[in-house]
Amino acid sequence: MTQRSSRPSRPRRPHPPRRRTGPVRPPQDDPARQAALDTLRAVRQRDAYANLVLPGLLRERRITSRDAALATELTYGTLRAQGLLDAVLTACSDRPLSEVDGAVLDALRLGAYQLLRTRVPAHAAVASTVDLVRAERGSGAAGFANAVLRRVTEQDEQGWVEEVAPDEDTDPVGYLAMANAHPRWIAQAFAEALGSRGESLRDALAADDTRPSVHLAARPGEVTSDELAAMTGGEPAPYSPYGVRLEEGGDPGDLEAVRERLAAVQDEGSQLCALALTRVPLEGPDARWLDLCAGPGGKAVLLGALAALSGADMEAVEKAPHRAELVRKAAGDLPITVHVADGRDSGLPAGSFDRVLVDAPCTGLGALRRRPEARWRRQPSDVAPLARLQRELLTAALELVRPGGVVAYVVCTPHLSETVGVVADVARRTGAERVDTREFFPGVPELGDGPQVQLWPHLHGTDAMFCAVLRRPA
Repeated sequence: MTQRSSRPSRPRRPHPPRRRTGPVRPPQDDPARQAALDTLRAVRQRDAYANLVLPGLLRERRITSRDAALATELTYGTLRAQGLLDAVLTACSDRPLSEVDGAVLDALRLGAYQLLRTRVPAHAAVASTVDLVRAERGSGAAGFANAVLRRVTEQDEQGWVEEVAPDEDTDPVGYLAMANAHPRWIAQAFAEALGSRGESLRDALAADDTRPSVHLAARPGEVTSDELAAMTGGEPAPYSPYGVRLEEGGDPGDLEAVRERLAAVQDEGSQLCALALTRVPLEGPDARWLDLCAGPGGKAVLLGALAALSGADMEAVEKAPHRAELVRKAAGDLPITVHVADGRDSGLPAGSFDRVLVDAPCTGLGALRRRPEARWRRQPSDVAPLARLQRELLTAALELVRPGGVVAYVVCTPHLSETVGVVADVARRTGAERVDTREFFPGVPELGDGPQVQLWPHLHGTDAMFCAVLRRPA
């Protein structure tokens, strides 16, 4: 029997390395886009606020100069345009966005924003986004992102608007909402406040869809607006005697004037509303002022500085202890007494104040350009409970002010249910006199028929602040 020879065994070769399927270390040569992407993730996963997350990332990673400016533009721009971007991505994807991995969707939005709303070359926008996706989710997801973004490049922004927006003739509000990246219900609220679905609405939404300039408020008694402008490289504001506007980007908290408490970051519209309260003539004493909803303290500090100059005492009420502490820190050495209490039941003596500010919690629809993620978080169902709270706070303020004293009701929204609706209801129930507020905004144009004041980004360059002054009957 012949014995078969055994076949010599092959030398064992090392197995090829296993392919990584999980996230890998992000690319290190694109710090701006990585910071933007990480901020978008925090907003999506934790409902974080971009204006709190991004500056921390920039400092932590030592991202400065042009990279910091790019990260800021990409982050805020992507969040501001999210609704429009999602409509375009839906048209370019072979699957619903609800089925797309969250990290991939963040990157797709970032890439689509660069393609539609920046001067970044298309090849660079696509390639950089695909690299981010590959680093986060591997080659398969990168291929999907590449295919979607290449479809996005087939049209410019206007071309996509014409494809994904409602018909302009049959639904002008819906068309303008999509074209200017606003939820339709917010565009409708703007239209009702403006009394227009045409050019005025188009201008308002367009202004609300642009990056705002930084506004500073000089502290009265410490520095003038001209001096502050010279210190910061800005320009004196057109309407507020304490305002300065800065066109340059960067973190305004790094400005020496802000660090030294000579100035604070505050929209000029907010300054004007606080100042309006101080300009209303009073008969009798003018010694006690109150901010009933003071956190985080911007208006309270401005009023406190003016009160100190005029010899009045300034007090502030804030319900949340941590926000009350923010008021104390913002006040610094100003003599402002801070009470931790609910403004609806503060425990302060009735009829004991001469001037009261009610800067009430609101939907914030008037500051969407400064809080870009807010426009996609707010819902129509938020309005009714806030309007109820606003009526209760305004009623409480009219009880705290003395007969003949005045209350300024201020909200950062143009929604009629939160503005004229609240004021008309409370005035009817309490008998308070509605004062023509326009005369306390000297030099400010286009204030409408009154008696209240509604500011607008497209008309005044401010947030869409609302202010109404009421006087308690003598």
